[in-house]
Order: sequence, then structure tokens, then C-alpha cells
Amino acid sequence: MLQQPAFGSRLRKLRQARGLSQTALAGDGMSTGYLSRLESGARQPTERAVAYLAERLGLEVADFEEPAGGSLANALSLVASTGSGAALETLREALAAEGHEAPVLRWQALWQLARQRRLQGDHAGEREYLEELVQLGDAVGLTALRVRGLTRLARCLRSLGDINEAIDAAMTAHHLAREDHLDVEDRAAVLLALVSVEGEAGRTPDARAHVDELVELVAGRSDALWAEAMWTAAAVRVRQGDHAAAQGYLEEALEKFASGEDLVLWLRLRLTAGRLHLEKLPPDPEAAERCLTAAESALAFVGTPGLRQQLTALKADLAFVTARYDDARVLLGELALAEPRMTYRERVQMDILRHQLLIRSGDDSGIQGLRALAEQAQADANIDLAAQIWRILAESLAQSATERGSTAV
Repeated sequence: MLQQPAFGSRLRKLRQARGLSQTALAGDGMSTGYLSRLESGARQPTERAVAYLAERLGLEVADFEEPAGGSLANALSLVASTGSGAALETLREALAAEGHEAPVLRWQALWQLARQRRLQGDHAGEREYLEELVQLGDAVGLTALRVRGLTRLARCLRSLGDINEAIDAAMTAHHLAREDHLDVEDRAAVLLALVSVEGEAGRTPDARAHVDELVELVAGRSDALWAEAMWTAAAVRVRQGDHAAAQGYLEEALEKFASGEDLVLWLRLRLTAGRLHLEKLPPDPEAAERCLTAAESALAFVGTPGLRQQLTALKADLAFVTARYDDARVLLGELALAEPRMTYRERVQMDILRHQLLIRSGDDSGIQGLRALAEQAQADANIDLAAQIWRILAESLAQSATERGSTAV
């Protein structure tokens, strides 16, 4: 049986969520005074009263029961104070059971759950939460919430390789942020997402203009937002072929950004720097090894499946660059056995390496594989990635021809 004062508190919350006054809810079948005493907990509800109120609110009688995990507000408090897996599970249960909380509370719950999916590398799961979050942000009508939801959705879509949708979300967020004069944090977050997707889409001039705007916006800072801006600026310079400038941005971030600010970001910066050392001409495997070692030490404290896979992928690339082809194959084999927790681009990078190894072993199917990857990237509007694959294919063909010529002689 429903007990007071929990029933009264729940009833008041459900009524207010629908924007009803006590008079409107009471209607002709109940006095306002009786309803008020029910809400205050002064009167125990009868079955008849509960059934009447459920009908007026369009609910089932069971909806007056508090969710097993407690209210959504309580669950959010647990996540904020502990961040534990148990607290997040409680939040999921409360969100699933609670359809009548204030929209802003539901938005916050979806944000936390999407963040957990992202940290685990589950971008498909993150997308489901974010799409609901964006719809809720539109309904709430607060520009800052709309912008934050769209910004995070754009980054998630980029991770999944849905570049055209990512651009739409990022450009909408950018327009809203500028039009409403949002604060530096929101505008910088939007620019981070916009520059990333523009770079993937091959819109390098647009990405360069927006990254210059971003660097100017965060000048004088040394926090996580600034470090991400430096990282993004480095990525744009790499796409322009300016590896020296890219390395300058990353080295500044590596030097000034402390691990205590955000250990996950600190680790990812080192993984990014390591990959840059392998991509520049000529590669610098020793510098990449130093970045890898630093990242591996941090992984013991913030290890997630996605980060572990990124580290293994970097090890495989380093093994290939240093001609340890058997080691590279073993590392790729480890990745193949795990549930993928990397972004679309990172997964394609591993496919590229697999095909390069086939070519190294004299298997021409690797050439066809690279060609298929490049064509698929073009079809997905991932122009930057497609250009990289075509370049690698051309280099592989030239190297293969050279080696075969040497063998013939």
C-alpha cells in the first residue's frame, strides 16, 4: 500500500511536472483541501482517491511508487559524488523508471550516461543517449543545453564516421552559440567539434580559419579546454602537411598541461604525439616510444577498453615503422579478438596496417584492400582519410615495385 509522506511528495512532483495547479488536478471529484492534505502527507490516501488521481494524471497506480533506485535527483547526486559503476547503474534504472521528472533533470541524467559510454569507447551507445538528449534540449528551450547536446553529438558522430551528420550538428551548434553570445567554454567546445569534422571532411581552409579562432579564444589558459585546442590545432596542421607547426602545438600542450587536471586527456595527448612522430617525414620512432611509455604508465590509473586499444594500436604502428612485422601482426591479432572500442578512423587505421602487412608479405590482396578502404572513405565523405589511404597505397605500390626490381636484378 502507498504510504505517506512518500506518496504526497511523489504526487506533488507528478502534478507540478504537468504544470497543473491543485485546483486543476482535483477537478470535480475531489476537494482542493483534501488534495492539499494528501500532498503534505497529513492524510493517508484511499484506493479510490489514488485511482481517481491516476486517471486525472494519465498514469497507472504503480507510477505513484518511487523508483527502486530512488528519485532521478538522488541518483544524479550519487553519480556526482562517487561516479562509481553502481551509481551509474542506479541512474540508468531511475531514468528508465521515471518519465515524469523535470526535463532538465532528465537532460542531466542523459548527459552523464552518454559520458560514461564515451569513456568506455562505446560510441554507438553514446549516440543513443545523445540523440534523446538533443531532442530534450530542444524541448527545454535553453540555448546552452541545445548547444552542448549538439556539440557532443557532433563529436560522437565523427567518432562513428558519420561525417555529414556531424557537420550539420556542429554547424547548428556554432550558429546558436554565436547568435546567443554564449560563454567562452561553450563557444570553444563548439569550435573543437566543428574543426574536427571539417578536417575529416577535407574542408581544410574552413578548419584552419576556425582553429585560428579557437586558439585566440583560449589564449592565456592552460586547462583541459586549452590543451584540447592545442591538440586540435596540431591535427589541422598535420592535414596541411605542416608537421613542424603541429609538433610545436603538441609539445606546448605536453609541457604545460598537468596530469592532475585531466589524466585521461593527458594520456590521450601522449598517444596523439606518439602517432604524430610516426607520421611525420622522416618518422621518429624513438620519440614515439617515449610517448608510448608515458601513456602506458598512466593507463594503469585510467585504463578503459578504448584507451587500451588505442595504446595497442600505437604499438602495432611503431612495430611496423621499425620493421618488426611479426610483432605488428601479433598486436593486430590481439585487437581483432577484442570488442572494438575505437573510433571509426582508428579502426580504419588498423585495417590500413593489416593491408600494408599483406603487401609486405607479397600478398597483392592488400593492394585491393587499401583501394576498397579509400573508396569507402570517399563514399562516407571522409575526404581527409581517403586522401591518406590513397597516399599510402601509392607509397606501398612504389616500394613493392622497387623491391621486386631489386630482387630481379
